[in-house]
Amino acid sequence: MTIKVLVSDPLAKEGVDILKASKFKVDEVSKLSESELVKKIKGYDALIVRSGTTVTKKIINASNNLKVIGRAGVGVDNVDVEAASKKGIVVMNAPAGNTVSTAEHAFGLMMSLSRNIPLANQSVKDGRWDRKKFMGVELYGKTLGIIGLGRIGAEFAKRALSFGMKILAFDPFLSEEKAKALNIEPVTLDKLLKNSDFITIHTPLTKDTKHLLDEKAFKKMKKGVRIINAARGGIVDEKALAKNLKSGKVAGAALDVYETKAKPPLDSPIVKIDKAVTTPHLGASTEEAQVNVAIDMARTISGALLGKGYRNPVNMPAMEEEALKLVGPYVNLAERLGSIQTQLIAKSIKAVTVNYIGEVAGVNAAVITRALLKGILNPILEEDVNYVNALLIAKERGIKVIEKKTSEIQDFASLISVEIDTGKKKHFIMGTLFSNKQARIVRIDNFYVEAVPDGYILVLSNKDVPGVVGKVGTVLGKHGINIGEINLGRDKKARQAISLINVDSEVPKKVIQKLKKEKYINDVKQVHIEI
Repeated sequence: MTIKVLVSDPLAKEGVDILKASKFKVDEVSKLSESELVKKIKGYDALIVRSGTTVTKKIINASNNLKVIGRAGVGVDNVDVEAASKKGIVVMNAPAGNTVSTAEHAFGLMMSLSRNIPLANQSVKDGRWDRKKFMGVELYGKTLGIIGLGRIGAEFAKRALSFGMKILAFDPFLSEEKAKALNIEPVTLDKLLKNSDFITIHTPLTKDTKHLLDEKAFKKMKKGVRIINAARGGIVDEKALAKNLKSGKVAGAALDVYETKAKPPLDSPIVKIDKAVTTPHLGASTEEAQVNVAIDMARTISGALLGKGYRNPVNMPAMEEEALKLVGPYVNLAERLGSIQTQLIAKSIKAVTVNYIGEVAGVNAAVITRALLKGILNPILEEDVNYVNALLIAKERGIKVIEKKTSEIQDFASLISVEIDTGKKKHFIMGTLFSNKQARIVRIDNFYVEAVPDGYILVLSNKDVPGVVGKVGTVLGKHGINIGEINLGRDKKARQAISLINVDSEVPKKVIQKLKKEKYINDVKQVHIEI
């Protein structure tokens, strides 16, 4: 079946060529309205957008085959990520392609701000020669505060260091090692605000960063501070900024992004203030960035659709092709363990605790946990559950998910242990990988076994007495059910046993009822693993 990709904003030819080289059918359209895209989206496996298309919940819900949404750029605020997650669609961005471009533009804004370049330029064009009016300040020796030291913030810092600036950085995820390597002093936000001559923002817009620079923040700043924002509109409270520009507390501001969605942003209180430098979102607007982002996005989408892993996913853990080779067998095992457990329990679940033991404790287990939840939820829900929405669906249903890791090796080099709490009873299952990466169940509740979690499996609990297995074989044989493998587990003290019987075909309900009536058999359940 042909894989179809819809590109709804202009994408550089180099990126489109990569998609076509992957044998995808690529349709390029532009400027579609929401209603037009709702009609168009059906049948496509992937949608690629830039900033021009807003991918709404209505568009997402109208799709019937969409697996991936790619945002050719950093921000995904024009994509309803929650709606995509609920439908099991992976949202990915391309954060690296415009790193240098955005950092250079932000640095250009700072230089324009420090020397009043835009106003001075316009003055000369208007026939004036106002040198004294445009007296500026040097960058050398000034203190620069960087809020957010990711890729772009780090590139900005490198350039600022070459100008002899002292750099303070606020980033909750900044390690001392990285700060030291970049010759940057990590500080609290308060210290940065109080000590910086220039403040530049390089952080995403979230509920925590919304109006991060508000009136309270401006009161903590030096008089004469200068603000640069080429990240996201809304991080700076523009009303508060305008007030402080007019009062002189802030000497100047340079914005490439705005709170308003209007283009041009004429309703922004900043645009008409002379001390503000304003540009029309030019951060990624270089020829090189356009090509880099397109290539990065095309490779990301191609890899995802061809099963080579997910690069830069926004709503699930990243999984590169090499990592997938290592983690993939554990993902497969976890999903099978979850499916078996939920079919055996057949009750509401309060909590799931997964413990990664031994070598598997050293890998990124986020995707493995999602696979486990997928296995648990799929047999009991009508909606499609996958690696993207499994965690979200579990949370919506009030299922508490606890993840633990134990590096100490026990009976096997790696074990995945799962405890499901129904509120009345706790159920255990444990699995491992044999040397050939084949999944095995090695424990169910108190019984140690060695069974293959595949196909149709009869799970019998019975008294530990002679003759039970023979009776089961006879009943199944009379009804034409072929046994592939039998694995037994015993609890000698309790004189109870469990049998896991792999059969070649589904066992009819009437046969299961007949088995339940046999002497010494406590219960019989059938599970089906189809992964």
